[in-house]
Amino acid sequence: MNKNLLFATVVSALGSFLFGFDTAVISGTTKFITAFFSLTDTTLGITVSVALWGTMLGAIIVGKPGDVWGRRAVLVVCGATYFVSALGCALAGGWYALLAFRFLGGIAIGASSVMAPMYIAEIAPAKMRGRLVAVSQLNIVVGILVAFVTNYLLVNVGGDNWRWMFGVMAVPAAVFFALLFVVPDSPRWLVKIGQPGEARSVLDRVGAEDVGSELDDIVQSLKEEQGTTKLLQKKYSFAIWCAVLLPFFGILSGINVIMYYAPMIFEKGGASTDAAMLEAVVVGITNLVFTVLAMFFIDRFGRRPLLMIGAVGMCLSMAGAAVHYYDQSLFGNEAMIACVIAFVAFFAFSVGAVIWVFLSEIFPNKVRSRGQALGTFVDWSVNALVGLLFPLALTVFGGGTVFLFFALLEIPFFFFVLKVMPETKGRSLEELEKFIVLEK
Repeated sequence: MNKNLLFATVVSALGSFLFGFDTAVISGTTKFITAFFSLTDTTLGITVSVALWGTMLGAIIVGKPGDVWGRRAVLVVCGATYFVSALGCALAGGWYALLAFRFLGGIAIGASSVMAPMYIAEIAPAKMRGRLVAVSQLNIVVGILVAFVTNYLLVNVGGDNWRWMFGVMAVPAAVFFALLFVVPDSPRWLVKIGQPGEARSVLDRVGAEDVGSELDDIVQSLKEEQGTTKLLQKKYSFAIWCAVLLPFFGILSGINVIMYYAPMIFEKGGASTDAAMLEAVVVGITNLVFTVLAMFFIDRFGRRPLLMIGAVGMCLSMAGAAVHYYDQSLFGNEAMIACVIAFVAFFAFSVGAVIWVFLSEIFPNKVRSRGQALGTFVDWSVNALVGLLFPLALTVFGGGTVFLFFALLEIPFFFFVLKVMPETKGRSLEELEKFIVLEK
């Protein structure tokens, strides 16, 4: 692989590492901030979900800046925002200050979750795009694992240990911010703003097989899309539906309940605080291992087979966790933990690896930033509602009903993938535009 392509991919994917870290770090702090700020089920749900409301804003507003300033420039702003958010949460003197800085971090998550995979998709060769965009997902799960590990290591430091848990993120945020200044802009964005010469130089640097042909395809694609950049047009309706339904079903699988509340779930299942934190680390390791495994198959088998395997596995795993809460004598704590870990494995192998790849592929060049912003907005909207309502739902309905709800939702998800979702592997972004927009 071309070293410049690999470096640009890894650097931009650091935004996804911060996204993952910021997403998971809250799980280790819930017990301690609940005591420190005297939180109820409702105010704990608000504290966890406030970052997710920020992600909704970041995802929906980032499309225009991404088109005007470029993907890389937006990621630079995200790096600075992550840094400020980390320090602000660590030093928060009151609950409202914590909410404000978590909301700010959420904006960075939403923006980087759109821009990082989009940037990678736009510099990657078609035959490697799935694996390279999956590096973004890999960095998300590495960030999640690092958050779980640092939470575990800091749980017994004494005092306001939650401040250290939040503050750790400032270090990788500073590294991300600095390295972005030495990677190139997206060649497709450069063509879009009228700099084909610079785009040619970037394509050459990242090792495009046929620079002239690829540049011609990009130019022709943008010429064919002259006129309005409005996303909500009939010709984009199929792409829009796919970009809405995949994250809708993906998040309603229940994955972020595990990521945000894993220690609390394990403690309610009978584990001690230390054991629950350690079990959360196992969740993070599982997430990482199966994400890496998916990277070897996503461009070989395609996106749809992975999703169908995942849907079946996630349904059975969530159903097993539900049985534990209904009858612990039938399904003990160890079995419940095994089901949760199996669920994470199936998610990482399927939805986790595919979702950001697919959203970066499904829309034409001209509306890609807006289309991906829409899909990401749906992702984070559902995410925010799940994060807000889970503590209350767990108390009111019980774990059995909540986990059974997630299990049953995998059934329509399976049929959506089987009957509706197109296969995108192995096609250039310009070929996909003709297939999805013109033929559908």
